[in-house]
Amino acid sequence: MAFDVETIRAEFPILGRQIHGKPLVYLDSAASAQKPRAVIQAMTSVMENGYANVHRGLYTLANEVTEAFEKSRDSVAKFLNADTSEIVFTKGATEGINLVASGLGQSLVAGDEIVLTEMEHHANIVPWHFLRERLGVVLKFVPVLDDGQLDLDAYQAMLGPRTRVVGLSHMSNVLGTVNPVRDMISMARSVGAICLIDGCQAVVHLEVDVKALDADFYVFSGHKLYGPTGIGVLYGKSERLNALPPYQGGGEMISQVSLDKITYADPPHRFEAGTPPIVEVIGLGAAIAWLSQFDRAVVQAHEHALYARLLAGVSGMNSLSILGEAPGKGAIMSFNLAGAHAHDVAQILDRYGVAVRAGSHCAEPLMSRFGVTSSARASFAIYNTEGDVDAFIDALDRTQSFFS
Repeated sequence: MAFDVETIRAEFPILGRQIHGKPLVYLDSAASAQKPRAVIQAMTSVMENGYANVHRGLYTLANEVTEAFEKSRDSVAKFLNADTSEIVFTKGATEGINLVASGLGQSLVAGDEIVLTEMEHHANIVPWHFLRERLGVVLKFVPVLDDGQLDLDAYQAMLGPRTRVVGLSHMSNVLGTVNPVRDMISMARSVGAICLIDGCQAVVHLEVDVKALDADFYVFSGHKLYGPTGIGVLYGKSERLNALPPYQGGGEMISQVSLDKITYADPPHRFEAGTPPIVEVIGLGAAIAWLSQFDRAVVQAHEHALYARLLAGVSGMNSLSILGEAPGKGAIMSFNLAGAHAHDVAQILDRYGVAVRAGSHCAEPLMSRFGVTSSARASFAIYNTEGDVDAFIDALDRTQSFFS
């Protein structure tokens, strides 16, 4: 499908809203993206015309919705270049990371080492801290350089005979840095470490091939990928999923249950206890089908062009400081204005219809690394335009005048 941003915008009903009498300029897609009609209609259609529980009934509605549910699994597998049996549905990337940490933790002992980075989202820090508190494993964090890149020399030096797990963000939700995860996975392989990649930002902006990356586990959330909340994906290599113990117990994840013994289902169903988020899974499939219409390289170029326009437009704002300018970064700008708290900046921008994030972005260690407690963040998506950029620059210029 040819790329035309105005045609794309027309597919997102919410983008026609006004905020405080101003056209909505939505620049918080890194937190949660807006939803196209294709997703809204797919979910509505299920609830209006074909809802039933999946995998259990033998009647027509149950068969139809089960087929649609598993078709979404097929779509996710194709999207990542994985096998269908390697795709586990979770309620979000956070649950996916917790699932892996919980399972791997059953084979870790005190003194085993887990290597993370200073730029990780809390979702890829806290579950590993649980293991540090309970088991005595050692956490190591790869430093972030001043420009927002990881210190790969330090990373190499951290890897050793006690390294068991490496957890990496594919693309930083704060800095936009795209990490060389394929190389970092290869380095981790030299010491036999298992690698989990947080792909929440990357799957939106990059083409992801989990087989080419050689990731053991890869997670992402539906709501950042133009899909619904309450649904995420855990990819795991077949051999890794087969070796992982169940995360929760209940219906669907079992093979047989008796009063004195249970046996478990094969992956992926082993990790999908209870009634799953049926409508959300189908919505995720619709989001992937919608996004797959477009040439991802063209979309990426569009987003990068918007970011370049933004950088040119704010180049004369002396009160503005930007966190991280790594080469090849994604279209995310985290920033502060001198003398202003990020929360105040975001609230003033909102008066001009501009929606940006403000706070620590669930990345407090990274904020500390750059010597700040918070920042504002503008993030671009497929539906943003040059007009959005210009409106943001104008609003930001007006905002800085409040603090000058």
